[in-house]
Amino acid sequence: MLKNKKLILLIFLLFGFGYFSAMSNLEINSFLKSQVALMPLQAIALIYITYLRWSRTQDKANSYKS
Repeated sequence: MLKNKKLILLIFLLFGFGYFSAMSNLEINSFLKSQVALMPLQAIALIYITYLRWSRTQDKANSYKS
């Protein structure tokens, strides 16, 4: 289990290095570059919050059925 977590962490770390390396090489306005660089983090946060809300709704529905 610990080996899988380290592998996933390594994959995400390499992906992050590649992504921010690509962002630093873009020749656009620095304000837009910072906005584009943060978009994946915002998308991940939105997905996480949506998952938590959906999960909570499912738990309430299951408790009403019992």
